[in-house]
Amino acid sequence: MRAAQVSKLEGPQAIQVVDIPEPASRGGVVIDVHAAGVAFPDVLMTRGLYQVKPELPFVVGGEVAGIVREAPEDSHVEVGDRVVALTLRGNAMAEVAVAPAQMVFRLPDNVSLEAGAGILFNDLTVHFCLRNRGRLAEGETVLVHGAAGGIGTSTLRMAAALGAGRVIAVVSTEAKAAVARANGASDVVLADGWLAAVQELTAGRGVDIVLDPVGGDRFTDSVRSLASAGRLLVVGFTAGEIPTVKVNRLLLKNVEVVGALWGEWVMSHPGYLAEQWAEVEPLLASGEIAPPEPALYPLDKAAEAVASLDNRTATGKVVVTLR
Repeated sequence: MRAAQVSKLEGPQAIQVVDIPEPASRGGVVIDVHAAGVAFPDVLMTRGLYQVKPELPFVVGGEVAGIVREAPEDSHVEVGDRVVALTLRGNAMAEVAVAPAQMVFRLPDNVSLEAGAGILFNDLTVHFCLRNRGRLAEGETVLVHGAAGGIGTSTLRMAAALGAGRVIAVVSTEAKAAVARANGASDVVLADGWLAAVQELTAGRGVDIVLDPVGGDRFTDSVRSLASAGRLLVVGFTAGEIPTVKVNRLLLKNVEVVGALWGEWVMSHPGYLAEQWAEVEPLLASGEIAPPEPALYPLDKAAEAVASLDNRTATGKVVVTLR
């Protein structure tokens, strides 16, 4: 089978499309992959900088959408089902993938396989952030940094369906502002001067939740932007710099800085992934949450697809197509 593989930890440019043997089922669900999602951890893994460090060489990616070729007898999916799945430790950007049965889910008929490949990692991260770590209450205001990126657009698509009354997008350019509006932002502000703009939009009150996958130098202003009892959710550091916070700022307005690492929670809380899908899937099926409209790259351009997250030119979810 053809697959996008890393054999040297030299960044996205080291990804090569090669022919390798199909994986053994080993009791998992065998999937004919139609599309594979790209996420920022894939960038880090190509440099050996992510907490998950598969042995070289490894196949890039951790989420797929496709058709079940083979499933264990006691599985909840059957041969021929359209599914989305997490493959763990890479192994996604290949014509055939194997996933643990508990990480495979039927895809609603109204969601394409290409869109489906963009759902699990980002949408369930956002669901975890807002529902679990952020404790989003009905009508609250959510602000999201990097709002034109994968996590950002997922937040814009999902927040209202999960109860938010207002969703403010922070973006770096006018072009990205258009992406944010298209994905459902209530308000959009540019990163240059964003705090003053948000204070004006909220009449000085601030926001209830900040979802931050960016980090970097805007972190302190994110704390300042919170309303009393607000929560700042630390999701990642795509800006590259890991910020610090002076804890007296938390005391002044009774606010929280909360870690939100979805993958760790999934691995340490068996059954949580299925609980999430049980809530998110009906919202996708009903249209309350719109499916993503990913940027599509063919397998031959897998390196370019991953690099688009590295150089921050990507908008929305990035997906590699295999069939």
